[in-house]
Amino acid sequence: MKANRSSVARAVDQPDPKVRFYLFLGEDEGQSRALATRLQEALGASRFTLSMGAMKGAPAVLVDEAAALSLFGERRLIWIEPAGNDLTEAVETLLAAESVESPVVAIAGALARSSALLKLAEASPLAVAFTSYMPDGDEAARIVVDLGRRVGLKVSLPVAARIADTCANDRAIAMQELEKFALYVGASTSAPKELAHEVVDAVGADASEGDFAQLADLALLGDMTGLAEAIVRLPKAAVEPIPAIRALQRRILVLAPARARVERGERLDAVMTSLGMSLFWNDKPVVGKILNRWTADGLATAAERAGALERSFMFGDAPEFESLAEELLAIARKARSAGR
Repeated sequence: MKANRSSVARAVDQPDPKVRFYLFLGEDEGQSRALATRLQEALGASRFTLSMGAMKGAPAVLVDEAAALSLFGERRLIWIEPAGNDLTEAVETLLAAESVESPVVAIAGALARSSALLKLAEASPLAVAFTSYMPDGDEAARIVVDLGRRVGLKVSLPVAARIADTCANDRAIAMQELEKFALYVGASTSAPKELAHEVVDAVGADASEGDFAQLADLALLGDMTGLAEAIVRLPKAAVEPIPAIRALQRRILVLAPARARVERGERLDAVMTSLGMSLFWNDKPVVGKILNRWTADGLATAAERAGALERSFMFGDAPEFESLAEELLAIARKARSAGR
């Protein structure tokens, strides 16, 4: 069944016991995860994570897990992330099963309209499929206002727009920021408080933006010594790894298409000029050096690794600061070898 905005809210907040598969897809993975979390809370279930690798060549694993009785009798929600078309055969088996004990939720990125998994979920009365699109500026600010209410913060639209922009419109990161602000000012749903710009100045993610951008640039330049020194100077307890990795992703988003243009034959100085307002004046020498050092394919690989690292921060058990440092140093080693 294909859901719209109003019906998906009902589907996750008042789950139909007949529905056994939920597919949340689209470029706004933060909203997909938020919907899955709301479903988990409404079910009063524990999360059981199942990887795509566990089902490779064995699609029956999914229905076996969904049909299994919990050891202690508690409800379970089987959570698959990231999901893709390789899941189709396993979901077909799940939907054809006589009965299951636990529903399954799959978090997918952008899937084509021709996706076999998407068509299967939309066609079945035992499934719900919903596509999340990235919000625009005004909508993103309103989302932050609503998220703020959940933790006892009264957030004005200008402050909300600032938070949304800092978090790249990612709901999960925005919620982490708002929880931090609520703790800082002592807000709660029973004792709500206004969120002022001064609080965001003091403890917001953008307060560390300069340090994070410097880490990204040192890694992409291959400056192993400078990067190691910068990492050592960072107070581990204060470093939030997701905003740090986002700074790296934002830099790569500027660099990758620019490098592709250079490889198509455009002059580097012309490409740099065309970047114009997307760069601060003091960033241009650094960006020029990075563009000379990396290939478009290398930057694409770095972007993929950064995305995988972000997901591991949100769902894995690896030490976050150490994982961030290791990945930045790996990027620096790659950049240094490419520059020889």
